[in-house]
Amino acid sequence: MIRLTKIFTFETAHALYGYKGKCKNIHGHSYKLYVTVKGKPISNIHHPQNGMVLDFGDLKEIVHNLIIEPFDHAILLNTHTQHKLLGEELHKQGHKVILTDYQPTCENMIQYFAEIISKALDSSIVLEELKLHETENSYCEWKRIDQ
Repeated sequence: MIRLTKIFTFETAHALYGYKGKCKNIHGHSYKLYVTVKGKPISNIHHPQNGMVLDFGDLKEIVHNLIIEPFDHAILLNTHTQHKLLGEELHKQGHKVILTDYQPTCENMIQYFAEIISKALDSSIVLEELKLHETENSYCEWKRIDQ
């Protein structure tokens, strides 16, 4: 089995409803997402991806469509809180808003990312690990082995 990783970056804002610290305010991060998948390299001389677990371009397309495109330069707000009203007002004003079913913490975001990426992969490829940097020196990890 071989693991391969591709790194993605995106800018996203959020606010944590009910939080007692500074993160209760709308603020943004330059997120860095490491996506690691695992599988066996294709062993078929006639296959265009012979020797690959997954074409890096294919992984890029999956992550771009599911995460980068929707989340980049968006604001995440919890739909189950009063932030829903704020999100609806910002949306009316033309802002890119994502109302989440979860408190938009780094931990909850990575769980959501794991769920949607896993569903998009071919059955021969396994999502092995995600690492999401919220800042240069603060990140969380999701590992399949822990699930």
